Parts: sequence; structure tokens; C-alpha cells
Amino acid sequence: MDSWRFVHVADMQPGSPKSFRYLPQLTENWRAAQRQIRAAAPEVLLVGGDLTRDGNVHRFEMEEMRADLDGLGVPYRVVPGNMDTGNKHIRVAGCHRRNPQQYDDVGLNVTSAQLRNFAEVFGPLQWSFDHRGVRFSGFTDMVVNSGLPEEDAFWRWAEEQARRPRARHHIWVMHYALFVERPDEPDWDPTQPEHYHDWYFSVDRPGRGRLMDLFQSTGATLVISGHIHCRRALVADGIRFDYAPSTSFGQWAGRWPDGDPALGFMVYTVSADGIAGRFEPLREVVQAVGEPYGVGGHPLPAARDYGMAWDPSYARTLNGRVPTLQDP
Repeated sequence: MDSWRFVHVADMQPGSPKSFRYLPQLTENWRAAQRQIRAAAPEVLLVGGDLTRDGNVHRFEMEEMRADLDGLGVPYRVVPGNMDTGNKHIRVAGCHRRNPQQYDDVGLNVTSAQLRNFAEVFGPLQWSFDHRGVRFSGFTDMVVNSGLPEEDAFWRWAEEQARRPRARHHIWVMHYALFVERPDEPDWDPTQPEHYHDWYFSVDRPGRGRLMDLFQSTGATLVISGHIHCRRALVADGIRFDYAPSTSFGQWAGRWPDGDPALGFMVYTVSADGIAGRFEPLREVVQAVGEPYGVGGHPLPAARDYGMAWDPSYARTLNGRVPTLQDP
């Protein structure tokens, strides 16, 4: 068979100068990634979430990112990240290392309204298609363990996928990593500072076990996730798990001896020998533009001062209001 390529990119988070949290270097790095993706000439582009910096607050960021992706001229599919729709569900207050009063984990749980908003821009929350003997499937993992109506819809869809005849290769795309160390690890405790990020970057039980069963029953070849911004590859129960790099900023470099926070994306080549992945580093990386601006974490909308935005026009349209997804 002729070899061909697909690309996975994630955690671009370019943001907008109208936002309270704009970091221009993230936009510049995404532009560099776009140029390199075009040069790679993939037949399929997989986008692994966190397309936006504040898409869960600003719908216009998602619409701008859709225009960017349409402009690449490559067929693509998208799964959302927590920056696009809200975080995975938590039922107790976590101990965010910055400011628990400002970064309210419970208040940042993903909602049905945010999921509908994402689907209106990018399409279904779960999807599957075949291309040249490879099956690609993606889903919105923030709904797992949430109890939202969208979770029931996802599991019904998952059961349908498990009943389908297997493809030669099956690539699964999600945002959160399924696990930090191993599939059978215990749930991490978000109230303990030393384990907050372990909890934040992974999927809790019982959903984790159900997802692992899904991957095994569908003959998964590879599961690609984003969210961590630290590249790593490992094999568990015969399935390869790739933790994808980010194009925006690296993090969690010290968590594993084989973790790499370098910026870039993954290029996969499909051939008669199987599927081989290659890291494509960004050749142009912008570390900072102007004065430091914008905060990390997940500040609640009510805690934001849009009078600080680089583009003050948006603040004037808000006129003191908290922004909503319907604002232009």
C-alpha cells in the first residue's frame, strides 16, 4: 500500500486581544504551526482540544479557530478541550495551587449549554469515520462521570462503536489523558496539593475503566490525548497511548523522566508496516511579545476585568456586564 500521513495537533489556545487573558505569543506559535501543517500535507488533521484560550466564555474564539482550520485546506475533525467547554466534573472543592477563591473547580464544571455551543460551531461531540483502512474516532471526554445528558448519549454511541466490525487500525482521539501512570491506578485526590494536577490531567473511575473496555473492544491501535502539554508515549494492555505536545506552551516536564514539553505537533505515517509517529517541533517559537499579560488557570468570568484587554472595544460592548457565550 502507498504510505500516507495524518497530523494531530492540540492545545493551541491562541486567544483573542479582546479577552482578559490574551497572550500574543500563543497566537504567533499557532500561526507557525499552521504553516508547518500545510507543508506536511496530511490527508487528515485531528485536533485534540483546547483550540481556544477562552472558548468556554467567548464563542467568537471558537468561530475564529474554525475559520483558521477551514483555511488549512485539509479535512479535519475536532474534539473539544476543557478550555473550549469547561472542565471535567468535580463535586468537592479542589486545592488549586494559585488561588482557590478565584479558581473555583466546581464552578468550572462543563455544562450542557457549553457543549451545545461547541457542537454548533464544530459539529457532533463524538464521531467516527474510516479513511484508507484506518478508523478514526473522537469524543468529548469531559462528559465522562459528569451525569449530564450528554454522557448518556456518549455511552450509547460508544456501545454502537463496540458492535461494529473492526478496522485494521483504530485511532482514538480524546482530550484528557486516560491515566497518569497506569489504567488501574486509583483516583487522584484533588484536595491534596501533591495530587491536584494528577487529578486535573486524567480521567476518574468508573469512566476510566469503561473507556479502557471501549478501546479494547474496538481493537484500538492508538489513543491520542492532549491537555498535559507534555509529549510522552507508552503502551498499556497492548494499546499505544500518545500524550501529545502543545503548540502554545509546555508544562509538567518534571512529572516523568521521558516527558518532553517542547512545542509542536505529531505527524503519523501509515504504511504496510503499521503506523509510525514523528514529533514535528515548531521551527519558530515566540517566547514573549510585549509585557507579560493574561493569567493562567481558569478565572471565572465574574473575576475578570475586561477593561484590561488589549482591544478595549469588547469591554465597551459589555458595559460592565459579565461576558456570555452569546456576546459577539
